[in-house]
Amino acid sequence: MYRIAIIILIVLAIALGLLVGTLNHEPVVTDLLWIQLEWPLGLVLLAALAAGLVIGLLLNWLFATLPLRMQLRKSVRQQSSDLKESEQPNV
Repeated sequence: MYRIAIIILIVLAIALGLLVGTLNHEPVVTDLLWIQLEWPLGLVLLAALAAGLVIGLLLNWLFATLPLRMQLRKSVRQQSSDLKESEQPNV
């Protein structure tokens, strides 16, 4: 089921890329301070979309997922130490 969904998603992404690329084929100059590139507008749009997606996912991982994983690891460590303390016989 997931394989079919992934294949459909890939086909839709390729179709969207081709659509954007064919409808926006005019060249634009991209100035990166040290170099000027002349790329098709569709490629610039798709590159900006991909860069925004990667930066957004990276920020989400950095500020949401990573702290939650650290908190989970800390609570599991605390729980295992509490369990070990309760298993030791009182003398």
